[in-house]
Amino acid sequence: MTARAHDGAPAGRTMIRLENLTKTFPGQATPAVEDLTLDVPEGEIVILVGPSGCGKTTTMKMINRIIEPTSGRILLGGEDVTHGDPDQLRRRIGYVIQQIGLFPHMTIAENIATVPDLLGWDKQRVGARVDELLATVGMDPATFRGRYPKELSGGQRQRVGVARALSADPDVMLMDEPFGAIDPITRDRLQNEFLRLQAEVRKTIVFVTHDIDEAIKMGDRIAILREGSRVVQYDTPEAVLTRPADDFVADFIGRGASLKRLGLSRVRDIRLSEWPTVPEDTPAEQALTVLRGSGRSALLVLDAQGRPRRWVGAADLQRADGQPLDRVGLRPEALVEPHATLSDALNELITARYSVATVVDRNGVYQGVVDIDRITEAIRSMRDDSDRAARHALDEGEEPDATTAGGR
Repeated sequence: MTARAHDGAPAGRTMIRLENLTKTFPGQATPAVEDLTLDVPEGEIVILVGPSGCGKTTTMKMINRIIEPTSGRILLGGEDVTHGDPDQLRRRIGYVIQQIGLFPHMTIAENIATVPDLLGWDKQRVGARVDELLATVGMDPATFRGRYPKELSGGQRQRVGVARALSADPDVMLMDEPFGAIDPITRDRLQNEFLRLQAEVRKTIVFVTHDIDEAIKMGDRIAILREGSRVVQYDTPEAVLTRPADDFVADFIGRGASLKRLGLSRVRDIRLSEWPTVPEDTPAEQALTVLRGSGRSALLVLDAQGRPRRWVGAADLQRADGQPLDRVGLRPEALVEPHATLSDALNELITARYSVATVVDRNGVYQGVVDIDRITEAIRSMRDDSDRAARHALDEGEEPDATTAGGR
């Protein structure tokens, strides 16, 4: 079976090949990684996920030889890099870790410039790259380039860590639980931001996590590992959820597979619902008329650029007393962008006052809303697609729950 990415396109060329890779640490009878063979396609995010102690981090660290393999080969773009200069190898590979690892005595600009400086880039080129990357990860260069890590929040430091990993424009990135030490809200935002960034830069990424929900959300493919980094199943997130290879995979996924599938679909993939809106300069009396004719409990007030400013209900409008609409009601909540998952949207709308997630583009311009009807519709569509795929597999004589492992 040919492995496929989220959009259904066949896999591209192999960027990383781990061939019969084994690591046995001194004093241990059992290998931490045993005879692993795995191909990572170019431009995809491949997630290594499994229980603690299964060898996923050891596997990742062997790719850039922070940990040296006991036996086997590592090929990067077809080149055997198993025995070359490890420092030269690491300069070709971006690396992001959970603890971020910024140098506290260096400014943000100096941290990002670490590898370009080692590669001998001139100052003008380095400065331009630093500013470009800060802007790319949503941090104003003029504000942040001269600051020190201690002056940033955890989420900001993690963004700088990503920028540093991208500094020399590597083809390959390794990410070791990069969002694991961040609060859940910031984590969701950084995940979404990183997926947006990946859609632009298309790096080949090996990403380690212990969280199956994060694996489903972030991965083009998931390698589920058991002890010794043995690959139990290597496939797309959808296949892992709908056709687990065995009981180990099914147990690791846990209950609620249907809800987990909401992590596979993006807000941009579904039809948005409409919601009544008014410009912020609309008189309250006129807005009240619009509200009463809409059948809704509130209006969304938009500014001149079309960005959500306030939610206003009938009581707010009746009490407005000549105030502009951007001074009454409630601030917008539950804002999501098109690249957010339906799981993100569901989390937002459950706690939102008006039970909708408001969709805005990258510039904050209103696009529509996601409500529970759209979520239900998406779940029904996924279930129908899964049933059709299972029937097709049976018609073709395949086992619908067959393992599609890319390693052994």
